[in-house]
Amino acid sequence: MIIDSHAHLDDGAFSNEIDMAMARARAAGVGAVINPGGDVASSKAAVAIAAAYPEVYALAGIHPHEAAGVADEEIGEIARILSAPKVVGIGEIGLDYYRDLSPRDDQLRVFRAQMDLARQIGLPVQIHNRDAHSDTLKVVREYARHIPAIVMHCYSGSAEMARELAKLGCYISLAGPVTYRNARKQAEVAGQIPLDRLLVETDSPYLPPSPYRGQRNEPAYVVETARKIAEIRNTSFEEVAAATSANAARIFGISPGWAI
Repeated sequence: MIIDSHAHLDDGAFSNEIDMAMARARAAGVGAVINPGGDVASSKAAVAIAAAYPEVYALAGIHPHEAAGVADEEIGEIARILSAPKVVGIGEIGLDYYRDLSPRDDQLRVFRAQMDLARQIGLPVQIHNRDAHSDTLKVVREYARHIPAIVMHCYSGSAEMARELAKLGCYISLAGPVTYRNARKQAEVAGQIPLDRLLVETDSPYLPPSPYRGQRNEPAYVVETARKIAEIRNTSFEEVAAATSANAARIFGISPGWAI
């Protein structure tokens, strides 16, 4: 049993193929999938998918790419979506200074608004951070004591920053890139961060692990990430799968399995 803690089943890449992808996930031993939103529409889509598949749970949130011009009304709509069945957290939220598709001031404003929401409602968050390490760490430090759990999704930072985040009580989620031959930073993180602070994810349909590079990623492939982490840590796949799944289940208050 293993949990894919971050997959975008609502993405168009899965159009009309979610049934088949979920069947392959079950066959691979994936007991639960967390599907985050990126704006109001995709958050509602995540809720609908969670209603249709017993293994899927939803998050609602506004991604930094979508932060430009977001008003209080949209934050309020996210808050309303959070009350829907099987919504277990807020995400995917955070900062992206690599693509800069939204002004950085808007990104920070929307990020903080959703961290405030997590504090008020008492829900965990999944954070996107790309080339925004300093500002992300600053916000996390402000909120870490006031939010049930913070997950650093698809972590790409240094092992040093990961250790600092772990000291703050955060969780580090690793995806397909840890399996790549040039993934020095991710390998260091996989080897140094305690298992009780690690999660695994696919970030489907993006970032497929080896040996699936060049293909569409999907939840079944999360086992490859766990296998690589086990190899790096010189332990068993079963230990990594059990630990990361227990962490995800505890963070999001879910019970992995086919009949939930």
